Amino acid sequence: MMKICATCGTAYADPLPQRCKICEDERQWVPASGQQWTDFASVTDCHQNKWQRLEEDLLSIKTVPNFAIGQRALLLRSGGGNILWDCIASLDSATAELIHALGGLSAIAISHPHYYTTMQAWAAEFDAPVCLHADDREWVMRDSAALQFWQGDVLPLNSEVDMVRLGGHFAGGCVLHWKAHGGVLLAGDIIQVTPGKDAVSFMWSYPNMLPLAAATVEEMLRRCTRLDFSRLYGAFEGQDIVRNAKDVVLRSGERYLRALG
Repeated sequence: MMKICATCGTAYADPLPQRCKICEDERQWVPASGQQWTDFASVTDCHQNKWQRLEEDLLSIKTVPNFAIGQRALLLRSGGGNILWDCIASLDSATAELIHALGGLSAIAISHPHYYTTMQAWAAEFDAPVCLHADDREWVMRDSAALQFWQGDVLPLNSEVDMVRLGGHFAGGCVLHWKAHGGVLLAGDIIQVTPGKDAVSFMWSYPNMLPLAAATVEEMLRRCTRLDFSRLYGAFEGQDIVRNAKDVVLRSGERYLRALG
């Protein structure tokens, strides 16, 4: 039976460790009450997934009630096939049926280890490869033949969609660049949308409020300048910048660097 960390949603293989390696890292956290585990069946029995249309060919999938970190996955319907961006722990029967009806998945692409969750189960259900940056390989807690590790800074998934390594939050931290429809960036929380939706920020650890170094953010911004995008969708529900997103990212980066200076 697949065991899952109740705090971060990461799936583990046997033998189960006493503590979750993902949560022990300084970028995450262990509850004061201690490590807690659940299993795949319990998650799907007690939760369901809510779907939302964000724009043409882009859908959000979020687990309710909230589970673990609470991020959403995004289903991008590109001309080269459906791509699941980031992952959530719960894969209920309704979600599986809906995605199969939409044509299945050509690939699963994940921004960083906090959203690996039950990627192995999603890969098995849809017979899809999981694209992970090799710099974050040490954070995979359950092996699968579907996992494909890539190196470098850009991985084309098809003619419309690239994975782009920005680094930052994790060494292999990636965004998804969808070049159709005027350019869209799916950012996870490698780029974090702020509550006003008119700015973004960059962090080493969000729960522990540890910033990134100026040189790291400068490099992230340099990589963003090479991408054309007008909209940006973040890791959490409502984190949608629907116009002038590139300007927002670059302006926010300059503000971040001024604050560090």
